[in-house]
Amino acid sequence: MKITIIGTGYVGLVTGACLAELGNDVFCLDVNQQKIDILNGGGIPIHEPGLEEIVRRNRAAGRMTFASDVQAAVAHGDVMFIAVGTPPDEDGSADLQYVLEAARSIGRYMNDFKVIVDKSTVPVGTADKVRQAIADELARRGAALEFSVVSNPEFLKEGAAVEDFMRPDRIVIGCDSTPAGERARALMRRLYASFNRNHERTLWMDVRSAEFTKYAANAMLATRISFMNELANLADKVGVDIEAVRQGIGSDPRIGYSFLYAGCGYGGSCFPKDVQALERTARVYDQELLILRAVEEVNARQKYVLPKKIRARLGADLHGKRVAVWGLAFKPDTDDMREAPSRVIIGELLRLGATLAVFDPVAMDEARRVLALDFASRPELLARVEFSDTQMAAVQGAHALVIVTEWKAFRNPDWTQVRAAMQSALVFDGRNLFEPFAMAEAGVEYHGIGRATGVPNY
Repeated sequence: MKITIIGTGYVGLVTGACLAELGNDVFCLDVNQQKIDILNGGGIPIHEPGLEEIVRRNRAAGRMTFASDVQAAVAHGDVMFIAVGTPPDEDGSADLQYVLEAARSIGRYMNDFKVIVDKSTVPVGTADKVRQAIADELARRGAALEFSVVSNPEFLKEGAAVEDFMRPDRIVIGCDSTPAGERARALMRRLYASFNRNHERTLWMDVRSAEFTKYAANAMLATRISFMNELANLADKVGVDIEAVRQGIGSDPRIGYSFLYAGCGYGGSCFPKDVQALERTARVYDQELLILRAVEEVNARQKYVLPKKIRARLGADLHGKRVAVWGLAFKPDTDDMREAPSRVIIGELLRLGATLAVFDPVAMDEARRVLALDFASRPELLARVEFSDTQMAAVQGAHALVIVTEWKAFRNPDWTQVRAAMQSALVFDGRNLFEPFAMAEAGVEYHGIGRATGVPNY
């Protein structure tokens, strides 16, 4: 099938590459010429495990084209995925300007039937706006052409996006019941046929329900994280090991283990903005989502938990203290720094006077860019941040080590070597990677999140 992908970010590039891997002819459009040049030069503008190899293979096979030619992109695809960014607006709502501009471009240049797929995460009712934007452009041209707007939200985890796409647990598609909608349904069924051979994974529903499903899923996952973080903070006060509690409640099949890990807060491009956007949608309809408001507030506070623990242990004045930070990306296997807890933690430690040595296996370049923006008005603070080449270089002479991202490379360090490198063997673990009793045996003073007792799990 001929597919056009509008936008080559995380969602667009993964979607295009995986659909090309399935044998489709994919045209990837982006108005950012720098991205197109990188892709045509054999690279990719993001870090996502396995993606570069798939892109290179399918580009070489002629199944992927990268260009900024809007007219050619519209002419190419029978199915057109809109996968552009929907950043949060000032009021927390999703900014749809890029989605609607993509829709107008389709209406401006289309000359035959098109299925327009909203792949970006968009609020309920966006398909109606996309439909109207295309219809307005067609009316200006005096063109009477059929089209259908479909909602097909993504459920990809950064760091595992290729695997999630190629082995989906469900495919959500929202279509209307018009003749054009039925035609779109047939094309979408054909496009995803290979995923349904063993058993049906596609969930068919109306467009608005599909749009809502994406927000509901992310809101539920964010809620579980904030729930456990709130319990972990209480666990520290009352002498409870939150890891034991996690296993105790996760073993209940009605609850399960997923997204029940306490830590220093969630970040990334999805959970923060999707929770805010869903709250904003509710306010438009005079509803208050009290639980989600609490989820957001808990998460914002959670990012300050580690600095508070450090301040309680080392004092409010950290001048003369060197603190190592392992992990900068919001999660492992990505270089994404959007809403990353590390940014809050770094800012707070610098405000307290500390000198920092930071390291991330992948996100160092992105961290330099983002932190330069964060401290544009306070360059003297950024001057106290050293970007280390290795995780061991970061801990040299450190008074404390802070672990913010649960990279595999951080899970089994040589604690004898780490202790020897540091001025004091003091670890603040924002992801509960280690067992407190084992750290004590290794001669390390350990502070986790909700690990007050740290009873051996045997």
